Amino acid sequence: MRKVIIKRKTKETDITVKLNVDGEGKAKINTGIGILDHMLELFAFHGLFDLDIMAKGDLKIDIHHTNEDIGIVLGEAFKKALGDKKGIRRFGSASVPMEDTVANVVVDISGRGFLKFCNLEGKESGSMIASGGEEGYGLGDATHFFDAFAKNLGMNLNIKVSLPSHDLHTTLEPVFKALGIALDQATQIDPRRKGIPSTKGIID
Repeated sequence: MRKVIIKRKTKETDITVKLNVDGEGKAKINTGIGILDHMLELFAFHGLFDLDIMAKGDLKIDIHHTNEDIGIVLGEAFKKALGDKKGIRRFGSASVPMEDTVANVVVDISGRGFLKFCNLEGKESGSMIASGGEEGYGLGDATHFFDAFAKNLGMNLNIKVSLPSHDLHTTLEPVFKALGIALDQATQIDPRRKGIPSTKGIID
């Protein structure tokens, strides 16, 4: 069973993540950041991961430390749960629409953490327009979360959003859904694969 519990405590945050990669999509998320809670619930549901996250952070200052550290711990949890990556499919992709927005997410659990988050014209997330975030949450915060998640899992994560909505919720919801679906594909065991899915024989 690919189940783990990861804890991280600093002077800024105290985070516990419980993860079952081979779950049913059950989630219990309490980060103190409402929109992030909702997005992670969508991620777990559509990825069929059982995911519990309890986070306490210095939200009285801002959301930055809590948001980023959750990405760090979630990445560490997936990396530990997958172990030596033996038998996994490694790659996954998904496209999910929401109104006039379509999110395209491609992942490669390669051991090399990398994030690209842009629209179809190649404009980075920082130049994409979206408003309406709760607790001051914005696309920049989502980018920090995805970057921390990808680097600590060792995942190449490519996110492209067509016609990004001016509403933050409508922009991010299909992204998190697609990420769940793509990562579910990538973490599945291929019965034909007898070893580690790399010609190098190792995925760090």
